[in-house]
Amino acid sequence: MSETYYFIKNLINDLERGKIRIPSFQRGFVWEPERVAYFIDSVYKGFPFGSVLLWRTKNPLRTERNLGSYQLPENDPDYPIDYVLDGQQRITSIFGIFQNYLTPQDGEDTDWTNLFFELDSKDSVPFKYLEKYTSNGEYDNTKFFPLKYVFDSRNYRKVTRSLDENLAQQIDDLVDRFTQARIPVERFESEERKYVATVFERINKQGVELDTFQLLSVWNWSEDFDLQEKFKSVSEELEPFGFKEVGSDLLLKCCSAVVMHSADPENFMDRVHPSFAMSKST
Repeated sequence: MSETYYFIKNLINDLERGKIRIPSFQRGFVWEPERVAYFIDSVYKGFPFGSVLLWRTKNPLRTERNLGSYQLPENDPDYPIDYVLDGQQRITSIFGIFQNYLTPQDGEDTDWTNLFFELDSKDSVPFKYLEKYTSNGEYDNTKFFPLKYVFDSRNYRKVTRSLDENLAQQIDDLVDRFTQARIPVERFESEERKYVATVFERINKQGVELDTFQLLSVWNWSEDFDLQEKFKSVSEELEPFGFKEVGSDLLLKCCSAVVMHSADPENFMDRVHPSFAMSKST
């Protein structure tokens, strides 16, 4: 397993090219805006924040998840893909805060991406959200600097041109810190699905627990069977009968009731991966 790092700009570039992607068995983006602000502050101050784990493969998955509010473009088929096994929340936060290339999917909430640096701030965390300090989408550029402009040289120069030397220097220092910041990365290569599933499941035992459907998606995941894909197909078949967008939780309970004679989906896990039942009881 090799270990290296990403500069933020290089990480964003690889995401925009579709080289880094999110497997379908990952949960979605769940961080609250305040947690995003604290994470960005940690990057800014050079605090440790953990590494990102990437799984490199030459074979793209049949189903994938969006990166938060953003649908990633297709990767060049001649190059391998790096799927995120750990660090999705951090990667999504960085991408949403700093990128200016992709537009969010319709109906997606992107208020959390409107993060600003407060100039001359006396607070321990100098990063604020726009709606708390301004109205009508306007802001005072002598008090705030949008992080969207950190890697946008044209707008960056436009903003700093009219500022006095002290404020311009604060922004220059801010941009320099984020330009030099390193995102620790661990990357491994494997085409064995069960090996990758084991790595993912063990990582998530140490972090935020996945729900039963997500764990089942990992342990039923192979070249021939993808639980996410099967449930999507069942949902589409039910739609003409008035069951539009049936959730995976309800489908899982129905399947459990038919197979296990119990509507508790966790009973499935004892068949698929017996250690799950043990871990839930300890």
